[in-house]
Amino acid sequence: MRFEYVSWSRFASLCGVLYRRIDADGYKPDLIVAVTRGGYPVARVLADYFGVLDLVTLKIEHYRGPDKMRSAVVRYPLPLDIPGRRVLLVDDVCDSGDTFAVALRHLDAKGPPAALRTAVLHHKQTSGVTPDYHARRVLKWRWITYPWALVEDLTSLVARMEGRPETVEALGERLAAVEGLELPSGVLEEVGPIVLARAREADINRL
Repeated sequence: MRFEYVSWSRFASLCGVLYRRIDADGYKPDLIVAVTRGGYPVARVLADYFGVLDLVTLKIEHYRGPDKMRSAVVRYPLPLDIPGRRVLLVDDVCDSGDTFAVALRHLDAKGPPAALRTAVLHHKQTSGVTPDYHARRVLKWRWITYPWALVEDLTSLVARMEGRPETVEALGERLAAVEGLELPSGVLEEVGPIVLARAREADINRL
C-alpha cells in the first residue's frame, strides 16, 4: 500500500480549488451535508466560503484507518428532511465510491431536494461513483492520509508492524522504509509519541 500525506496548508489550498470549481459552475448550495468523519473539515471550510449556515452531518462508516470494513453503513442518519433544498454532499475522498453510493441512497429517502451535488478533495479513478466536483484527481491509487486522521492511520500501521518501533525516530524510519510515508519532522515529533502510546495501550488491552 502506498501513502500520501496531506498537510494542513495543502488541505487549505485544495479547499480553495474545490470552492472555485463549484462557484465557477454556478452552484449555490443552501445546505451542506458532511459525510463524517472525514468530510467534516472540508464541509466546514466550504460552508464558510459559501456563507452557508446550515451545515449538518451524516456518519457513514467504511474505513477504520486504512483498514476497509466489509461494507459502508449509515451509523448516524441525517437529522432532517431535505425537500426543496439545494444540497452539497461533501467528503474528503472518493475511493471505492461505496460511501457516496450509500449516502446518496440515504439522501434520496430524505428528499427530494431541489438540487443535489457531490464534492470531494480527492477523486480516485478506482471509484464507482464520479463526484460532481473534485479538487484533485488521483490516477495512481494510494492511501491519502489527512492531518485530521494522522494518528488513527499511523496507529493502524504500527499495529501491523513486526518488531514494533519504540522511539519516534525509529517510527519515522520504519514508515519511510516500509510504507513509503515520509512525514515532516515537526509533524512526526508532534504525533509520534501519541501513536506509540496508543500502540502500547492496545498491546496491554490484548493481554
